[in-house]
Amino acid sequence: MRCPFCAHDDSQVKDSRPAEDNAAIRRRRQCSSCGARFTTFERVQLREVTVVKSADQAGARKQPFDRMKLEQSIALACRKRDVSREQIDQLVSGIQRQVETTGESEIASSRIGELVMDGLRQLDSVAYIRFASVYRDFSEARDFEEFASTVHEAGQQ
Repeated sequence: MRCPFCAHDDSQVKDSRPAEDNAAIRRRRQCSSCGARFTTFERVQLREVTVVKSADQAGARKQPFDRMKLEQSIALACRKRDVSREQIDQLVSGIQRQVETTGESEIASSRIGELVMDGLRQLDSVAYIRFASVYRDFSEARDFEEFASTVHEAGQQ
């Protein structure tokens, strides 16, 4: 594993343990050149999945599925909320598992957005509304109010 500090190609594993409900392995490493310590995660990847973005004038854009991008989006929605890093990791792992087990090599970004919405709805209503405000592209305060009222009504049932 290449050292992120000095770019040396050799590092030693000092400690390994399961992470993310045994969906990953966390490894503490030490660079044999500069001595710096860093952490890596090893996860199972079932298949390469391509995300198909919404079509624009030039056609649909495609890019590889990026777990870190998904994790950052969810973490941003959960910022300053009582949602732990472990809960976010579990949600991201669950979504990634669903995406990889569809059997398809391509998935629409809108489908991933719906999976995130479903997960956040169960995790934290404020994070759910935050994510929805960006994902659904609210253009006016009224859009936000209407959506928030549907979340409030669903919570009372």
